[in-house]
Amino acid sequence: MLRVALTGPESTGKTTLSRHLAAHYNTSWAPEYARTYLEQYGPKYTLEDLEAIAHGQLRAEAEAEIQAIQMGRPIFFCDTDLLVIKIWSEHTFGHCPDWILEQIEQQHYDLVLLLNVDLPWEPDPLREHPHLRQQFFRLYQHTLQEQLSHFAEISGPPAQRLEQACYHIDELLTQAG
Repeated sequence: MLRVALTGPESTGKTTLSRHLAAHYNTSWAPEYARTYLEQYGPKYTLEDLEAIAHGQLRAEAEAEIQAIQMGRPIFFCDTDLLVIKIWSEHTFGHCPDWILEQIEQQHYDLVLLLNVDLPWEPDPLREHPHLRQQFFRLYQHTLQEQLSHFAEISGPPAQRLEQACYHIDELLTQAG
C-alpha cells in the first residue's frame, strides 16, 4: 500500500488537492482531523488538544488505508500529517510531545507533497497565521530535507498543482510496479 501525505502551511490547498487526487486515482483519503476537532470544540486549544488531534489523525489515516484496501486500490492520500502537528505544537507551545516525534520517525510515507504558499490566503476562523506562511513553508522544507523524506514541492494554481502531483504519483506508481 502506497501512502502519500500532503503537508505544508495553512491555506495552501491541501484538502482540495487531497480530494481531487483521491477522485483521480479512485481511492480513499484521510481528511485533516484537526478541522473536525476544532469545529467541534472551538478554535482555542491546548497541548492536550493537539495530542488528541494527533491521535485522531492517525485513526483517520488507518481508516483511509483500510478503505483503499477494500477498494482494491494500491494507494491512498492523507490530507496533512503529524509534521503539521509538530510544527504547530513547537510554534504555539515551544515543544512537541515526545510520542509525536517518535511517531513521525516511525511513520513512512512513500511520497510527501509539500504545498507552497503561492495561493492567496483564504480567511477561515480556524486559521491563525497568514503572515507566517513563508516562514512555516521553510520549516516544512527544512524538516523534510533533514528526514531525507521522498518529497516534492507543489506550486502554482490549482490545476497546475493537480498536474504536478499526478506526475509525481504516477512516477511512484510506476516505480512500485
